[in-house]
Amino acid sequence: MSRKRWWAASIGALVLVGLAVHAQRPSSPPAFAVGRPAVSPQPAPPDLATRTQRGAGALAGLLPIQQPDASPPPGRIRTASGPVTVRYTFDGGVGRPITDHLGRHELRPLGQNGGALRLVRQGSGLALSYPDRCRLAHERDCPRAILEGRRDDTLNPGTKRLQYGAAVRMSPADLSEGANVVQKGYSVGRVSQYKLQVDHRLGHPSCVLAGDGAIYRAEPTVNVADGRWHKLECTRARSKLTLTIDDAPAATVAVPPSLSIANAEPLRVGGKGTGKSNDQFAGEIDNVFIQIS
Repeated sequence: MSRKRWWAASIGALVLVGLAVHAQRPSSPPAFAVGRPAVSPQPAPPDLATRTQRGAGALAGLLPIQQPDASPPPGRIRTASGPVTVRYTFDGGVGRPITDHLGRHELRPLGQNGGALRLVRQGSGLALSYPDRCRLAHERDCPRAILEGRRDDTLNPGTKRLQYGAAVRMSPADLSEGANVVQKGYSVGRVSQYKLQVDHRLGHPSCVLAGDGAIYRAEPTVNVADGRWHKLECTRARSKLTLTIDDAPAATVAVPPSLSIANAEPLRVGGKGTGKSNDQFAGEIDNVFIQIS
């Protein structure tokens, strides 16, 4: 055999051996088996509002949290055309919307950062319990919860006689620099307001009217944060605003007879909103009422 033929035969034999060895090797593993095992993609976690709704709705005695409305629609702001009486006892439970004694003026629970409202026993009925006073380092992280209605100009008294208030129960641990009980409107931004609050860490309740760039406050040096129920009532009768505590007059301040209270804001119970620095109430509220005559 010539040298040329011998080299050709040798090379051909080596090729055949290589092909046979390759055929006996196991195939390469799939790419996803290398490193961390492949897993099915997980759905994104629900947003905070959704978690709050599910958590509140799943527990007995908690009111399901809803989402706030957008800004009130523009339009002419009206006042009550006749007598108005609105009372909330909260005795209907969690199985139906919270409305006044005649089934009107619905209030919806709103919350943020997991804040929730509870209905608790009060005498033979129910009262509304708010989140405990927040002790977190950052106020922006605090749970917040209120009741809020929708725009309702029939609750604007204008210059008419106005009575509003609620029963509250607070302890010293519930106090803060601001705790709003009932309000409609704001005291800044050229928006008029009527409000009942328990301000300062001294537990002083106060009635507030605001409008025309001025704020009028009737505030006694009485501490109502003693763990007992107290009836707080504000009365605006033309030229004066009076606060009564348990049916006894406690403080009076003069107000201009021309001061008109009318705004497009909803009625709120327990705070001025659900955002940061909302003057969150802590404690229990019952028998909220508004009367215009």
